[in-house]
Amino acid sequence: MKNTLKFAASMAVVAATGASAAEITGKVKLNGEAPAAREITPIKADKLCGALHTKPVMTRTYVVGADKGLANVAVYIKAGLPAGKTYTVPATKPLIDQVGCVYEPLVSAAMVGQTVDIKNSDAFMHNVNCQAKVNKGFNFAQATAGQVNPKTFDKPELAVKLICNVHPWMSGYVHVFDHPFFAVTDKDGNFTISGDLPDGKYTVEANHLKSGVVTGEVEVKGGKATLSLELAVK
Repeated sequence: MKNTLKFAASMAVVAATGASAAEITGKVKLNGEAPAAREITPIKADKLCGALHTKPVMTRTYVVGADKGLANVAVYIKAGLPAGKTYTVPATKPLIDQVGCVYEPLVSAAMVGQTVDIKNSDAFMHNVNCQAKVNKGFNFAQATAGQVNPKTFDKPELAVKLICNVHPWMSGYVHVFDHPFFAVTDKDGNFTISGDLPDGKYTVEANHLKSGVVTGEVEVKGGKATLSLELAVK
């Protein structure tokens, strides 16, 4: 099924303050019925990992919430930003945790140069093997509970994959951008892109690990805009 797009732009009049802070809010929905999640049976079979769970651990290929909202979608400005402008790297540090032999969250996002903290919350060893194709890969062990290793990426790259060779079902993904105008949808498919964003027209792209990408056009006016996107089951 071809990806479809629904677009809605809403505008609000705000007092002129000289600042260009803006927000693009919206929702990504799934068009179609998601395949049923499957149990990750190797977790239960592993003595150490299995002991950390009282319920089956399921795959997260499609996580669908309220009103068909689709989680774990990276949403970002694809085109329309001022040419040649540079942006301050956010001081916040996204956290990627290994807990119960699962990466949490499954999908993260960061700006080039932004510190990403990678943590092991389990009381036994994981290794973090970065399968980057554009950035430089890395592979290190985390042997103790609470160990945190800060990492940065120096080039934009979508869906940088992290795996654990000790527990081969474990994987997580980091989207890396050269600007700060991005977000990852929550459990109900909602997102907010905010920052020093001038009024104007922008192309926004949504990227899901399985369903691929869809783009939409949005106009920020008075510092506000809303956008609704749909991705099809694949």
